[in-house]
Amino acid sequence: MSAVLPPLSTPSAAPEPAAGWRLAGPALLALLLLQLLLYRDTYAAMAGIWSRSDTFAHAFLVPPIALWLVWRQRAHLALVAPRAQAWWLLPLALAALGWLLADLAGLNAGSQLMVTVMLVLSVPAVLGWQVARLILFPLLFLFFMVPIGEFMLEPMMEWTADFTVAAIALSGIPVYREGLQFVIPSGNWSVVEACSGVRYLIASFMVGTLFAYLNYRSWQRRALFMLVSIAVPIVANWLRAYLIVMLGHLSDNKLAVGADHLIYGWVFFGIVIMIMFVVGARWSEPDAPEPVASVVGSGQAGLASTSSTSNTRFAWPAVLACALLLALPQAAQWQLAHAGAAAPVQLALPELPGVPGSNLAPPLTPIFKGAAAEAQRTYGEGAAAVAVHVAYYRQQGYEAKLVSSENTLLRAEDWQRQRTSQALRAAPLGAGTAPFLVSEVLHGGAATSSARQRLEVRQIYWIDGHWTANNQAAVLYSLLSRLQGRGDDAAAVTLVATGDEASTRAALDAFGRTHLDAIARSLAAARAQR
Repeated sequence: MSAVLPPLSTPSAAPEPAAGWRLAGPALLALLLLQLLLYRDTYAAMAGIWSRSDTFAHAFLVPPIALWLVWRQRAHLALVAPRAQAWWLLPLALAALGWLLADLAGLNAGSQLMVTVMLVLSVPAVLGWQVARLILFPLLFLFFMVPIGEFMLEPMMEWTADFTVAAIALSGIPVYREGLQFVIPSGNWSVVEACSGVRYLIASFMVGTLFAYLNYRSWQRRALFMLVSIAVPIVANWLRAYLIVMLGHLSDNKLAVGADHLIYGWVFFGIVIMIMFVVGARWSEPDAPEPVASVVGSGQAGLASTSSTSNTRFAWPAVLACALLLALPQAAQWQLAHAGAAAPVQLALPELPGVPGSNLAPPLTPIFKGAAAEAQRTYGEGAAAVAVHVAYYRQQGYEAKLVSSENTLLRAEDWQRQRTSQALRAAPLGAGTAPFLVSEVLHGGAATSSARQRLEVRQIYWIDGHWTANNQAAVLYSLLSRLQGRGDDAAAVTLVATGDEASTRAALDAFGRTHLDAIARSLAAARAQR
């Protein structure tokens, strides 16, 4: 039995590109360029993170890889007539609204995620789902541009410390741990951000996802390998941390310390990932066959051209509709930003009747990047002394905002202080109570010293008269304030007391009950100067 093929128009016939591409292709390109222009600040902020963060440096490779993946599909795309589909304007409008809300709330990751969603949705809106389906993976791959993942820093640092300390103890070496720092007979070690493994995890997941797409055809195998590319770097990072400590210990701190600490880590990670790819390649599946040029006759090409003529005349109207949807959030953001223009912040902590105050530096100063104004003051004396630090924000943006992963109580590399506990706890605030983020910090001396100073730290946000210690609630209050045209003024208030648990709790409770309302009035006075 043999198949009968349609006659060939010429011996070397090749599928003609659908005529609609001559109209839809430039239309899509114009829309993408317009989006890059309108949202240039968001894209620039995203690229800025790539350039200054080793964790996301790989994102520079994502756009060219995505374009290459689309180019690999060119033979299939040439056989499909692009067709604008108006119903994609609805999710595009929702994404544009999402960008506006995220931008107003100061959620960098949210606004960057939404511009990527808009970028992806522009393709089916102008070219149609049949085209977008053929390049679905390259479109989804673009989400690796979004620098998301830093929220995993603290939990992964904790996991790394847990595994390393447990493995050291099982190796028969005495170990004493406080927070993310631990001591063994040969020296002190600390799990810092570079040891969390987040950069290994994100890089592995991106490369593993690409490997799975290129080497497997079934979605089950692809999904399984993607899961493996997540699990392997986490476990590998735990082993890496343990082996580095053991190398340092067994070599009397001659190996795996300083710069070679990171070099050994990357070498070990590279070997593990290479093994993962070698093993994964054993189950690779052959590529799907390319379209056979000789099977596409002139009749099929004519049909594509006819279909294209009738369906792609809406490409430019679709571009205009998309452009309007993309421009509206920019216009709203501009209006709200200019309505919220304000004078420089004039912030001063109040004098409290009957309470001695001084401008002595507090025993601990939290880190708040880009605050419009900061003030600090110590109230009371002796065991009743409470140090107050206020970081005030106005006209928040990508580089300066109240809720940010860069705002922190302690730097990970701070050897003089260790945070031993942290939890949300209700505490007095005026006539009522409010949840505070409460931390215990030990200051000064060696990790095993009993003479170190104990600090109790309470932190809370003030946003437009609302108090909260919850990051999500703080973002929501800020968003509502801006939508109501009240600006984005907000502050972080930190209270610090020194002493044993009973004395610090009593001092902070008394201060919160009696004097935090006065602090709130000073913040309201600063806000009224807008």
